[in-house]
Amino acid sequence: MNHASSKLMVRPGKKVDLARIDPGDTHGMHKQACAEHLAKNIERLSLLQYLLYAEGRRSLLVVLQGIDAGGKDGTIKHVMSGLNPQGVRVTPFKVPEGAEKRHDYLWRVHNAVPEWGQIGIFNRSHYEDVLVVRVHRLVPKEVWSQRYRQINDFEQMLSESGVRIVKFLLYISKEEQAKRFRLRLREKTKNWKFSPADLKEREYWDSYIDAYNDMLRQCSTPHAPWYVIPANHKWFRNLAVSKILVETLQDMKLEYPKPAADLSKIRFE
Repeated sequence: MNHASSKLMVRPGKKVDLARIDPGDTHGMHKQACAEHLAKNIERLSLLQYLLYAEGRRSLLVVLQGIDAGGKDGTIKHVMSGLNPQGVRVTPFKVPEGAEKRHDYLWRVHNAVPEWGQIGIFNRSHYEDVLVVRVHRLVPKEVWSQRYRQINDFEQMLSESGVRIVKFLLYISKEEQAKRFRLRLREKTKNWKFSPADLKEREYWDSYIDAYNDMLRQCSTPHAPWYVIPANHKWFRNLAVSKILVETLQDMKLEYPKPAADLSKIRFE
């Protein structure tokens, strides 16, 4: 999986063509061996989260993007299952409302950035403003085309302020999306999630792929890399994301703070 996680990263400035990536690729991994590896990663994430909280000087921001039914909710449910809820905040970004519409597009995003010692998870994110806004022409090209630079500057500032950023594009095929939509329609526990608007969005599939390609090329940076996760197989999606999160936190070289007092002088009567 080490080799696979490296291959999943989008190198800064590299041209990306999602059409050349197989969303069903499992990079040589097999489902039978997945459960044990995933369990170990979840356990390791729990320990690293505690260390992040104890250190209290940095935070981790996890960005999840993907087309409808790509598996953002499922990733949060399964990969983050071992985390302490007190140290995690999940923020879903839907259509801006109220005060959000009366500020710049990054205002609500900055407000949701995790404080030091915490893990923040974005279910969709500020990248909607170079994706759906672009595809549906909600603002002119001269507006959204500037946002790649603005987002890079924003993430650079966060990085320099102690926020580690890791971004995942959960990539499924159009056929897999249709399969998941049909499942939603059949199951009473899931059909509440289906909206006719989901079918309308499928008409823009190619436009979204073009927008994703540009997003990945322009906004994968050393301080905030993008990873393209083949997500047709949910088990591989969960394994890949969990492994990359473990590697990211380990790379931060987190340390426990020194005790506030000289413990050698503490005595109990």
